[in-house]
Amino acid sequence: MGEIDWFVLPGGSLVCRQGDAPDALYVVISGALGVFRETAGGPAIRIGDINAGETVGEMALITGGRRTATVRALRDSELVRLSHAGFEALLDRHPRIAVPLARFVAERLGRAQDNRRYLPRPRTFALLPRDAGLPAAAFADAFAEALRRFGGTEIVTSELAASQPLDWFHRMEGACDYLVYLADPAVSAWTRLCLRQVDCILMVGRGADPPGTWPIPEEIAPETDTGPRRELVLLHEAGRRPAGTAGWLAATGAAAAHHVQTPADMGRLARALTGRAVGVVLSGGGARGFAHIGVIRALKQSGMPIDLLGGTSMGAVVAASVAMGWDDREIVERNRRSFVTTNPLSDFTLPVVSLFGGRKVAEMLQREFGEVLIEDLPLPFFCVTANLTQGRADAQRQGLLWRWLRASVAIPGVLRPVFDQGQVHVDGGVINNLPVDVMRGFGRGPVIGVDVGADPAFTAAADADIDIPLWQRLFGRRRRGIPNILQILWRSGTVNSGAMSRAVGEQTDLLIQPALESIDMLNWKDFDRAIEAGYAHTMRVLDESPRPLPDTFQ
Repeated sequence: MGEIDWFVLPGGSLVCRQGDAPDALYVVISGALGVFRETAGGPAIRIGDINAGETVGEMALITGGRRTATVRALRDSELVRLSHAGFEALLDRHPRIAVPLARFVAERLGRAQDNRRYLPRPRTFALLPRDAGLPAAAFADAFAEALRRFGGTEIVTSELAASQPLDWFHRMEGACDYLVYLADPAVSAWTRLCLRQVDCILMVGRGADPPGTWPIPEEIAPETDTGPRRELVLLHEAGRRPAGTAGWLAATGAAAAHHVQTPADMGRLARALTGRAVGVVLSGGGARGFAHIGVIRALKQSGMPIDLLGGTSMGAVVAASVAMGWDDREIVERNRRSFVTTNPLSDFTLPVVSLFGGRKVAEMLQREFGEVLIEDLPLPFFCVTANLTQGRADAQRQGLLWRWLRASVAIPGVLRPVFDQGQVHVDGGVINNLPVDVMRGFGRGPVIGVDVGADPAFTAAADADIDIPLWQRLFGRRRRGIPNILQILWRSGTVNSGAMSRAVGEQTDLLIQPALESIDMLNWKDFDRAIEAGYAHTMRVLDESPRPLPDTFQ
């Protein structure tokens, strides 16, 4: 026809830019393209992919409008370009294709207008070792073996791919579910080729080494939504706790860090990268939060992996206990010592800001969790605080663990707020008591939500007379059916997030809500009863749930 061109684009190259006039339709023969929505003053947002056999650019040709998105090659790709004139000539010769083409455009437009963030699932990985002394080949073998639980996987080395044409890489990708490219520990032609062929770059280093930069070619764009995702993998010696992760993240610009020490960690890495990692989110609920300990025990006992953790208030404390790597016995012992044997809510203060100073809570959290940073936890973790300065919920993923836990349990009026860089933080339950949406946004896989704050907190007797003399309230016998000021403040601090908890609960793959109405939110002595209630309910749910978690173990 004269209007058709066949050409090859290196990974990262521009196909068309948002706002440009329509000039052609493109057909992907091999490779893959990414579709990005440009935002004013912010990074481009990836909203879709165009794979082999699919087209891009037809919408602007049909509507006559400007390009609505930017398109780039995600890896080395072969394309066919049909010019605007050629497209119109094709429609003149074959008008019947107009209807299915319009239907296809309408479907794609509907997906583009979906408010949910597009979360691509990587299928091709480049392992980029920090230096030649790293056991990169052994790591590649172990990683590929973990991926094979979910589909056919092959390792591509420079020897295997030497002098192969571009369509060989396309055939390999079509024949396998996952490809693992083993790059050189230095900038080389092979490393450049690997990084142009993949969805995700795994920067593999030793956790004991001092943080530093990586041998990444200059032409490979820094971590953005328009390039391959970069994730950091730190290998640790047996028995050595991770440390220095913040420095690694700052030096590499990686989007996330994974700590690998055991074969179980390698399985967790494979699940996280393929969208099969199980995230567990624990709500706030005062003393009812001890039920989370029983829920965790039941999940482990049933064989459910726990790959990521997050929570609010008391749920954050229990989630952090699991993320620390403590076993069930240690979780019970530490929480019993902290909340039952001693009472952290006993340092009454002049109630200018709060009833309690919070010093005992801070000392307890610091004693149990030490100076561990959130980034250095063996399992990924976040806790939610309510940022009163900005009027929003903040998910804390970096910094001193005990300090952010202290903020996440700071019920307004009960405990003093935590101040950080001019911002005022209190209990995350004020805004988001069950932060399932935060976990879902990571795109790592199915989410289990545990809500211990759904049951009524307390009731008042219908004929209770609370208008009684002050001296009688202070020195007389406490009247039954009348909530005290601590209960009222505690409940007031979280009641507004109840509707949001119900809404985000719909985003869970499995929602666990133990019946805890008989347990007072401030009765720390109900420790064992709450744990047993959480355990028994979860075992029952796992036996009866009609919604199994999607292909986590396939």
